[in-house]
Amino acid sequence: MEDSGAEGEPRSPRLVRRKTVLRAALAATAAIPVSLIGGPALARTLAAGGTAPALTPPCDDGDDPTPEQIEGPYFKPRSPERTSLLEPGLPGIPLTVTGYVFGRACLPLAGVLLDFWQADDKGAYDNTGFRLRGHQYTDSRGSFALTTIVPGLYPGRTRHLHVKVQAPSRPVLTTQLYFPNEPRNNTDTIFDPRLLMTVRDAGGGREAAFDFVLDVPQNPGPGPDPTPSGDTWAAGVTYRAGDLVTYASRAYTCLQPHTAQPGWEPPTVPALWRAV
Repeated sequence: MEDSGAEGEPRSPRLVRRKTVLRAALAATAAIPVSLIGGPALARTLAAGGTAPALTPPCDDGDDPTPEQIEGPYFKPRSPERTSLLEPGLPGIPLTVTGYVFGRACLPLAGVLLDFWQADDKGAYDNTGFRLRGHQYTDSRGSFALTTIVPGLYPGRTRHLHVKVQAPSRPVLTTQLYFPNEPRNNTDTIFDPRLLMTVRDAGGGREAAFDFVLDVPQNPGPGPDPTPSGDTWAAGVTYRAGDLVTYASRAYTCLQPHTAQPGWEPPTVPALWRAV
């Protein structure tokens, strides 16, 4: 069972360079905050050998949209609305995928439709029912979370997830998400490294993270002045890299430009803030 176009399918001319947004490396010795466990991931996990990978490019105005990819022959409309695709007796390695959906100005998008479908652990798609198919919507923070299994392999393709992403009243982005360090990534003719998830082993399963950038115009407003050193952190304030704030009587320096939101307090997001 092979996606149409897997062999000899030219890459879409609309594919554009994608920047990973609001993800930075955790320090090699940093613990993952309890507030992020099971929630959207703002940080890359440690690379093999325990060293932290380099910082990813910051999200900025005009960030490049996530590349599109072919739909393949197995999409089915009208999937059930659900965040978990697990069913009783379904074999496979548990997988959780979390992330955010942003527009062109790096502002999160609420109410975005994400429709996922995938093969089972043997590489087969359910074409009669809706096993391993489902849709959901981003929350008010622009975040999503999918509970499923690691998809199996089938001839001609590497391991992947399918997804359609649509902001309200905007065009649909159809694309695929990939797993790092898969041998078939080197032979799959439509594999795109810009669509690699960040994946780690966790508790007998795997946790993955990916942030989408949709071609949705946004007006971030006038550029902010640098935050004065020593200001108390506050939600709704736009911070620049290097800004200094205090939170709970402790000083932090901003690592990446962003607009602060509830839940992104400095102690809970080491991807954005470092204690000084």
